[in-house]
Amino acid sequence: MSERTSERQPIAFEGRPERIGDRIILRFPAEASAALPSRGQVAVAAVMNGHAFETVIEPDGMRGHWLSVDGGLLQALAGGSGEALGDGDTVTIEVEPVKQWPEPELPSDLTAALDAAPDLAEAWPSLTPMARWEWVRWIEATKNPQTRERRVEVTISKLRDGKRRPCCFDLSSCTDPEVSKSGKLVGAV
Repeated sequence: MSERTSERQPIAFEGRPERIGDRIILRFPAEASAALPSRGQVAVAAVMNGHAFETVIEPDGMRGHWLSVDGGLLQALAGGSGEALGDGDTVTIEVEPVKQWPEPELPSDLTAALDAAPDLAEAWPSLTPMARWEWVRWIEATKNPQTRERRVEVTISKLRDGKRRPCCFDLSSCTDPEVSKSGKLVGAV
């Protein structure tokens, strides 16, 4: 596991995952979000129902946080039974902020653009994982294919100009277009 950011106690709570569209998410209670070191994304070492993982939790645009319960975590929680989380199921979770961010999963369009830019072979890896998360998050913060394509182009251009992070980007808003509206997690209060 990654190095902890402080000697604080892990943040533990019970929650009920919920479905928004095709996604399953877990909202953090206000007290859990308030205990985190940032209103934006936070890298954490987590344990959910006994399954350890590292992830980056997302802001909800209203001073809170949430995490996506997907892929391998869903399979681990199903315990090989193949049964997914059901409505009303409760999970226990413990999160602890960490200094070392996990690597983001790069979208294929960004990967292709970076592969087509051999002059950036050293620039992208020289960014911190946190900065790489911000670039990926900015690119994926739109449903519009033309806007997304333009953001990939702008990313390459800015990296060539020596920029290390996207600018003009509200890091505390909810930017996942599948679960947000106007910078806020759908249904957040």
